Amino acid sequence: MTEQDAMHKRISEVIEAEKVVLFMKGTRVMPQCGFSNTVVQILDSIMDNYQTVNVLADPELRSGIKTFSNWPTIPQLYVEGEFIGGCDIVKDMFASGDLHAKLGVSYEAPKAPAITVTDSAKAALEAAMADMGSDGQMLHLTINSGFQSQLQFGPNDPNKLRAESNGMTILTDSDSAKRAEGLVLDFVEGPEASGFKIENPNAPKPVEQLKVAAVKAWMDEGKSFVFIDVRGEDERATAKIEGARMLDDALQDELGNMDRDTVLVFDCHHGGRSQRAADHFSGQGFRNVYNMAGGIDAWSQEIDDSIARY
Repeated sequence: MTEQDAMHKRISEVIEAEKVVLFMKGTRVMPQCGFSNTVVQILDSIMDNYQTVNVLADPELRSGIKTFSNWPTIPQLYVEGEFIGGCDIVKDMFASGDLHAKLGVSYEAPKAPAITVTDSAKAALEAAMADMGSDGQMLHLTINSGFQSQLQFGPNDPNKLRAESNGMTILTDSDSAKRAEGLVLDFVEGPEASGFKIENPNAPKPVEQLKVAAVKAWMDEGKSFVFIDVRGEDERATAKIEGARMLDDALQDELGNMDRDTVLVFDCHHGGRSQRAADHFSGQGFRNVYNMAGGIDAWSQEIDDSIARY
């Protein structure tokens, strides 16, 4: 058996063992590319359980799945042994309801979100349209996966959903519509600056900064939380805090199945990488996420000077 045959056999066994398998860059809770992240978000929105395989963890698998599927890019989705396709195909099938049918889940056509436009926002929008001479232009709202909102005027698009409020029409795509449900669009006058203010009840709770002394106090009192070190084995060999778990594939899989009310505390060398990881998991729906300010360097200076600084 050639090396390629052996790899193809291994891939077949993975596909046959699970109903839904996504070969992707990164893991379900921490995708490492935008296309993989898009497919994960789609699958997460319609089902709870599916298997992911991180091709970045195995270069031979990364090349092997491309020859196995005769498909040049990652991610790749399989359902009940059938190759479905990559990101664009999954997006199209999701929008049409074909993906739901393939997965055996019910499909609800997207609907326009309930949005509230305040009187002050309406006045500001109408003034902006008049200043721009934008007759025939429509207001478009886009909300990305990180809940960053963008408002802009553009031509009417019959393929978009239409939200009506206070005599104003707002066009959204189907993904943004789900994130915009219950959104309030306001306009705030201030002494130094004025602008639109968006209150979105669906946006994740911001990550809170936690001082090292507070983390130590939590540990001493036995508070339940998951302490996560986002550094690699090389840095952890130099310095690590007892009880802090490395964010490897196994832990990421665990986190994917955890209750979203679980308390998570992230740390790294100085707090920068852990902030990015904390932001990511907050975006995954975790509601109690903290970043240890100053990282392990602050811990060494303030809590335990036996931990090496580097």
